[in-house]
Order: sequence, then C-alpha cells, then structure tokens
Amino acid sequence: MPGKAYVITGPTSGFGRRTALELARHGTVVLVGRDAAKLDDVRARVEGRGGEAVTVVCDLADLTSVRRAAAWITQLGLPIAGVLNNAGIFPHRPGTNALGWDIVYATNHIGPFVFTETLAPHLADGTQVVFVVSAVEDPERKPATLSGFRGARYISAEASARGEWRPGGSKLPGGDAYATSKQGNLATVLAFARETPRLRFNAVEPGFAPGTNLGRDAGLFLRLLSKYVLSPLAPLIKYWTNPGTAARVLTRILTDESDATGVYYDEKGRPMRGSAQVHDPAFNARVVAETRALLETVPA
Repeated sequence: MPGKAYVITGPTSGFGRRTALELARHGTVVLVGRDAAKLDDVRARVEGRGGEAVTVVCDLADLTSVRRAAAWITQLGLPIAGVLNNAGIFPHRPGTNALGWDIVYATNHIGPFVFTETLAPHLADGTQVVFVVSAVEDPERKPATLSGFRGARYISAEASARGEWRPGGSKLPGGDAYATSKQGNLATVLAFARETPRLRFNAVEPGFAPGTNLGRDAGLFLRLLSKYVLSPLAPLIKYWTNPGTAARVLTRILTDESDATGVYYDEKGRPMRGSAQVHDPAFNARVVAETRALLETVPA
C-alpha cells in the first residue's frame, strides 16, 4: 500500500474521475460516490494502471449515508494526506432530500460540511482538505453575471434548506440554489481554516468546464457540443477549463506540502478573491454556525 491516501467525492465523472486517476499516481485513492457500479469502474481503471483504490458508497444528500461513509473511511486506517470535496449537482428542476431540504443545498453544502466535520478529528496534522467551489457566488464576477447568475442569495442556513433565497436573484433554473450552496463551501473553507489551524483548508474555482457531467440535464445536442467541441478548446479561453486541465490543478493543490491554508485558487492554481461578503469573517463564521445549528435539529 502506498504511503499516502487521498479521499475524493464524486469520482465517477468530470473533474472527479480525471482527478482520481491523477491522484492514484500519488497514493491510494478512496473513491466516494452514490453509484457502486460506477465506483467499481473507476477503481478498475486505477488498478489497471497499477494503482490502489477503495470504494465507499455515499449519498451526500443523506446525512446518515454521509456519516456512515466517513466512519467507514476512518476505520480503514489509511494514511490520509488529502480530502477533495468535489461532488456537486446543478439540476434544472427543484427537488428535496428525505428531510425535505433543497436537494442542491443539501448535496453541495450540507453533505460536504458533515463529511468534513466527521472526518476532521481523525485526520493527521497538516492534512489538506480542498473544496471545489464556484465563482458564481460573487455578484461582481462578470463571466458569471453574463451567464445569468446574480451571486449567492443567502438568507440563513435554515432558509436555504427550505429553498428560499434573497430576492433579486437569477432567472436560471436552480441558479440561486447553486450559487448559494457554493458560497457555503467557500465560507466553510475560510471559517474552518481559522478554527482548525492544524489542518489545511483550501478552495478551488476550477473554471467553467463544458465537458463535465454537471450539465447532464441539458439536451443531447448541447451535451455533445460541449463534450466534443467546446471542451477541447476550453483551456484556450479565459476562465474556461476541461476535466484534464482541472484535474492537474486540483491534484497539484491537493498534494501541495506547503503550509498554505484558507486560500482560494483559480482555474490556473493562482490565489484569487471571492465576493466581499464571503470573505467577511463575521459572515463566513455565521454560515458555519447556522449550518451547525440546522444540523442539531436533525435526530442523530
């Protein structure tokens, strides 16, 4: 068994799949996802290249599943050097989880939050914990506003769970839920970096990637155009990327051995700034406190 292990959520497609294959060159990969068959396929690819992989079935929208997966990973006793919270959804239709919570906010923010908090006490000092976020949380981000986003519309964690957002938001189906959930990820990174300095918490905006599975609800023509025409050209366009390029950036940051923590990286791995709101320590601490308060209302 290699001397290091890396945990990655959402490893069966897009950024996650390519990053899992890249990370396998650096150690054992723990593949965390909803579909056992797809996880086994990635594991076979890793092992076919001479790497080591372990699969863990987990639905990030289900808190019991999240806690069970984190406990199982802890019991494996692997030398975890990094955790990549990559999994995310952007459905075009609203939905809820078993608790009645907005499915986007539950999957993108609350699930990774619980997963990380459950794992954190068992991680060695210096472990790198990376969240894949999105610059669409920033209402001043021009590429995002041109695409129809209006930034995160956070009211409170409880309101977000109900699928309620601050007025004046996006007309894109699911746009406010996605932007707000991704702001939750970035707020978590910034607050956790202050709270737990023995670990390293960082965030990555991997860039707009037409070749990922995030747009799986789009029509067939648009999906084929994105995958076979736009994706190969993406690295040549400012703020764009593709799964292969993003995987190399994510792997470089996840395996970085510097002391950097609380850093937000762009699609090229350079430090960047998010919205003024999310960088306010009082605000990101409030998001974390309200998320914990929301979780306390759910029976263990």
